[in-house]
Amino acid sequence: MTTIRLTTAQALVRYLAAQQIEIDGKVESLFGCAFAIFGHGNVTCLGQQLFENQSVFPTWRGQNEQSMALAAVAYARANQRRRIGIATSSVGPGATNMITAAGVAHTNRLPLLLLAGDTFQSRLPDPVLQQTEHFSNPSLTVNDAFKTVTRFWDRINAPSQLTVALPQAIATMLDPADCGPAMIALPQDVQGQAWDFPESFFAPKVHRIRRPQPEPIELDLAAEAIKKAKRPLIIAGGGVAYSGARNALIQFAEKHQIPVVETIAGRTLLSADHPLNCGPIGTTGSNSANHMCEDADVVIAIGTRLQDFTTGSWTVFRDPDMKLISINAGRFDATKHMAQSIISDAKAAIAPLSERLGNWQTQNAWVDKAAAETSQWRGVVEQRTAASDTALPSYAQIIGKVNSLVNEGDRVITAAGGLPAELNMNWQATYPYSLDVEFGFSCMGYEIAAGWGNKIARPDHESIVLVGDGSYLMMNSDIYSSVLTGHKMIVLVCDNGGFAVIRKLQTNTGNTAFNNQLEDCTTERDYELPRVDFVSHARGLGANAEKVEHLSDFEAAFERAKASDKTYVIVTDIDDTVWSSCDAWWEVGLSEVTDNESIANARDQWEEGRKHQRRGV
Repeated sequence: MTTIRLTTAQALVRYLAAQQIEIDGKVESLFGCAFAIFGHGNVTCLGQQLFENQSVFPTWRGQNEQSMALAAVAYARANQRRRIGIATSSVGPGATNMITAAGVAHTNRLPLLLLAGDTFQSRLPDPVLQQTEHFSNPSLTVNDAFKTVTRFWDRINAPSQLTVALPQAIATMLDPADCGPAMIALPQDVQGQAWDFPESFFAPKVHRIRRPQPEPIELDLAAEAIKKAKRPLIIAGGGVAYSGARNALIQFAEKHQIPVVETIAGRTLLSADHPLNCGPIGTTGSNSANHMCEDADVVIAIGTRLQDFTTGSWTVFRDPDMKLISINAGRFDATKHMAQSIISDAKAAIAPLSERLGNWQTQNAWVDKAAAETSQWRGVVEQRTAASDTALPSYAQIIGKVNSLVNEGDRVITAAGGLPAELNMNWQATYPYSLDVEFGFSCMGYEIAAGWGNKIARPDHESIVLVGDGSYLMMNSDIYSSVLTGHKMIVLVCDNGGFAVIRKLQTNTGNTAFNNQLEDCTTERDYELPRVDFVSHARGLGANAEKVEHLSDFEAAFERAKASDKTYVIVTDIDDTVWSSCDAWWEVGLSEVTDNESIANARDQWEEGRKHQRRGV
């Protein structure tokens, strides 16, 4: 066996650079980019190797470890989980900053490779700078905290361990069932230690995403249940997109005339004008989708983990005998809530299930109901998004403007706060895959970082970020990153003066408005309420920026943003009292004992909604 003597850092990066993936017949580097903030723990050994492999995957410098890892998450999402971004940090706070991003990747089933510096394996210099010492467990470091938010975790205590750890990490990130972040901790001394690696370990390897095949008996049982249905309904989730099953889903729905509703992750799989598209489901969905769910007797959930915002905390299904059929590559997701499961890749299951159904079709009355419900929903959306002469536009009106101005391939990105609900409810899809709404971990600060990562993945299309003033203040430094690296974004800042959507939840549950809107915050003195000059701030980060005072001026500003050769920020003040809504319940914790009459009344109303809650795990 021929060997080559390399350090841990040399072998690590050489192996990553040798990994390739076949996508639609084209072979590309599996790792398309890396993001790095260097410090002690990753600069002296790992940093040099990343520099020497720039031709395989470039390394971009972030301004915050969390945001650069979020950019890598968005990069993977934009590539439909088929290419992966790397994020590396130094020891201590640099590493712990990435934990939130790991949570985003873990919750949303997205691949992310985290390489964090660690303390010395020898322990001779202990305690080192930024080391948290645990008196009863000297081997414990802050990197152990990643174990709760990663699918794969390892610490490399000898160079030889890479030959086991790296293939397993990549297998996890590419597995359609176990997909999620992988974390590898790299002690500082071990990074520079050498070993005689087999040369074959570094041979180029072409990966292909595997498609778990369905069990015939599971397909038979599902087809039998569907044929008995009078009111079947499909829930299309993000797994349909990751499987590349969009066309298969549409063909299945059309052949058997089954109405379709979409989860947040599944939004834009069907165009808004498709006759079987009944809109978004759940708490932040549409009345059309939720009314269909109320009456459905068989629900076919494809590629969804059935989060509470999708199911209205499991109250949207009102037929007590409703049969749930779940098609999912992951056993854990497929077997939720007493579902009849088909543990399979979505695309692999849809065609043979259709074959078993033959020419069976849904009854006309159910399809007619879907059309009537959807027509009414579209009318509501048109009213919400229509331009008006009011002083302050609503979220929905801004979304309506953006909706009319995007081109095929453009992607609109948001997360947390009020914008995910407003975008989910009001977006009328013309083009598929036009939204990235991070509402799995609902991470404030994802938006701008994700816009940067999305642009790296899709350089020929606009990366359009919708962000509230609260999230902007929480994490905005990747405006500068995008200017520095030449990845132009359009950032739309919707300023409603605080955390308005949480203030809405606060007051809707009978509580007093407190500490969410700027006007409700505790202060030490009396003075005019300070407001952030987002335009000046964005310009200070190197972007072009302007404020739009009236909705009628938005289109011209957006055209200027599209014509700009660098990131362009448009700021708009938003009416914080106008919200979109739908008929759905969502469970939140309310006080059982209170002297506050408004809270007591809110709890009574919430308990009414609980009567429809489906039992099961």
